[in-house]
Amino acid sequence: MSESDTPAGRSARLNTGVAHNARVWNYWIGGKDNYEVDQQVGEHVAKMFPIIRDIARADRWFLGRAVRFLAEERGVRQFLDIGTGLPTVDNTHEIAQRIAPESRIVYVDNDPIVLVHARTLLTSTAGGVTDYIDADVHDPDAILERAAQTLDFDQPVAVMMLGILNFVLDTGQAQDIAHRVMAALPSGSHLALTHPTFDADLGGEGQIPAMKFWNENATPPICARGREDIASFFEGLELLEPGLVSCSQWRAEPDSPLVVPQFGAVAVKP
Repeated sequence: MSESDTPAGRSARLNTGVAHNARVWNYWIGGKDNYEVDQQVGEHVAKMFPIIRDIARADRWFLGRAVRFLAEERGVRQFLDIGTGLPTVDNTHEIAQRIAPESRIVYVDNDPIVLVHARTLLTSTAGGVTDYIDADVHDPDAILERAAQTLDFDQPVAVMMLGILNFVLDTGQAQDIAHRVMAALPSGSHLALTHPTFDADLGGEGQIPAMKFWNENATPPICARGREDIASFFEGLELLEPGLVSCSQWRAEPDSPLVVPQFGAVAVKP
């Protein structure tokens, strides 16, 4: 972490008067890094759309399963986690380095409260590396430039984009971000992604009024998308089994009854 990236250097950006996604998400999964305004908005959204807490937990469980799969079964030793969110139990580096202590992880977020807690993300095994980049998903070139200081782009990298492209409201721009990041990485790299949907087959209709309330009362603005648009983020990649499914169902127990309106998938670059 450079001096300019220290929490003190960014504290002026922290606005505790408006609900913020990272803190509300933290509240939904039972964390303590949130404020009264986050709790109020979180409760209101939960009343409108009760499954939201299940979505938050399912997304977190997807992270664990995806990182374990990538490290154990695909042999990945480098991770670029874009849209990190607040540190909690079993972050990407903890899971990856438990399996392969030499793993290198770069976290990316531009949320000031995540930055305040970033030092928690910078713990590492002696043989591995973790780093944190204060950068915006809307600027993939800056992310890649800085990530290349820690990761070797001649070797496969797993890009984690969990619940982040839904904050890029223009679908064409979101597609461009995903494609540009993966274009910079070599064959054998992977993209793990989750994204909320309004598709009725996953029970997503309730996302629409809940997100309208969110966009009027919290930040940053968010959107849901249909299966086809979410699938387009994987263009040029090969989806791995079981494909694009509810993130709660991705490589989960076969009899798991939980289906949430949040797509998840992992794909590999040929």
